[in-house]
Amino acid sequence: MLPVVLDEVRQLVGERRVTVVFDRGGWSPKLFKMLLDAQFDILTYRKGKCRRVGTRRFVRRQARIDGKMVEYLLNDQAARFLKGRLRLRQVTRLSDNGHQTPVLTSRWDLDDVEVAYRMFERWRQENFFKYLREEFLLDAQIDFQVEPDDPTRTVPNPERRGMDKDVQAARAKVERLERAYGAAAIDNPEGRRPTMRGFKIAHGKIGRGLRAARARLAELLETRRGIPTRIEVRDRSAGAVVKLSTERKHLTNIIKMVAYQAESDLLSFLRPYYARAEDEGRTLLHELFRATAGLELAMASFASPSNHSAPRTGPSPSPNSATY
Repeated sequence: MLPVVLDEVRQLVGERRVTVVFDRGGWSPKLFKMLLDAQFDILTYRKGKCRRVGTRRFVRRQARIDGKMVEYLLNDQAARFLKGRLRLRQVTRLSDNGHQTPVLTSRWDLDDVEVAYRMFERWRQENFFKYLREEFLLDAQIDFQVEPDDPTRTVPNPERRGMDKDVQAARAKVERLERAYGAAAIDNPEGRRPTMRGFKIAHGKIGRGLRAARARLAELLETRRGIPTRIEVRDRSAGAVVKLSTERKHLTNIIKMVAYQAESDLLSFLRPYYARAEDEGRTLLHELFRATAGLELAMASFASPSNHSAPRTGPSPSPNSATY
């Protein structure tokens, strides 16, 4: 979907360069090359196995971004793909638990700490849509009219999705048994079991379980290879292929997003005067919206363009009235 969406983005923004931020679902070095050639920059997680960065090569980086202090342990280096034809920047974050998260980008002009911030703060987009679904009924159906759908359009294969869960569970079991087997090897008293044969006999139960788990994982992987990742929508529908009408929903969604922006602007006015604005500001606004109120409207008076000293006409507004 990225090329399709970005074609529309290009029509909106013109020729200026745009950075596209997305997760591992969009991983494809060939796609990256295509986007760069189309004057788009990318920022995404690196997918798949890659060489771990030595712990000593990480540097603690701090910065104030969007009004708050952020701090990461980072390593900044180059990475090549497509047999060296694609050169990207890899910024790797080291977490407190030792986990390393590599981030790839074509933005060499940004500080490493800003690259990390932009990637790891991406969840705000997901929170935005979650909030709109819950508070603005973004997913509510305006009507139930239908229109024809493309029968050859592909959708995720539900059978493959179920198999993915089985593979994930099997792989987790293998990793758990491998850790247990490795821990047993470290704790093995060499005075009592100096040979590998003795060790295997002593820990035969773990060994048998590990071999069975590996065999099960291999079997699931082999089965999954024969299941397509995506199927055509007509293969999932017995009758006519239709979809809900989208034109009216697009219009109402735009109205809801404009309302959200208005709420966000009100929150920005509230923020300097309310210490817990980030946690409770929108909830407070909701209570204000629901509260009863009385408004006195007064007509605004304007001076004549030809005579700026013309006297005001109409009743004087009361001290508590609001002028619109």
